[in-house]
Amino acid sequence: MLRFVLCLRGASAVEFALITPLFLLMLFGIVIFGGYLTMIHGVQQLAAEAARSSVAGISDSERNTIATGYVSANAATYPLLDPGKIVVSAAPSSSSTNVYVVTVTYDASSSIIFALPLAPAPSSTIARSASIPYGGF
Repeated sequence: MLRFVLCLRGASAVEFALITPLFLLMLFGIVIFGGYLTMIHGVQQLAAEAARSSVAGISDSERNTIATGYVSANAATYPLLDPGKIVVSAAPSSSSTNVYVVTVTYDASSSIIFALPLAPAPSSTIARSASIPYGGF
């Protein structure tokens, strides 16, 4: 019996069996939330670049057309974003008369992150805005 208690041959296998699920859970969590942060970054970049490109417009309707056109032309270049789920709204700021605001909203509800039983799940709607003064300065 004492020989059985002092035997350490299977200790590594038991430690591996106990630690591996926790390690894999952490690893997949990092990958999944990294993908979600990639989507957030892409939406923010689209909003910022659309706001910058809208400076070229003379009227608000032309700025809206330029911003919407920029997003629809470039949304496919961002990884993990489905261009069909992006909504763009561009209008003058309600708080400042000299600022134009572009808001890009993305519905991420079909992403794999929402199919997994994670707690807490992040918001499935990603909305980011960028504002730019008239004249670009």
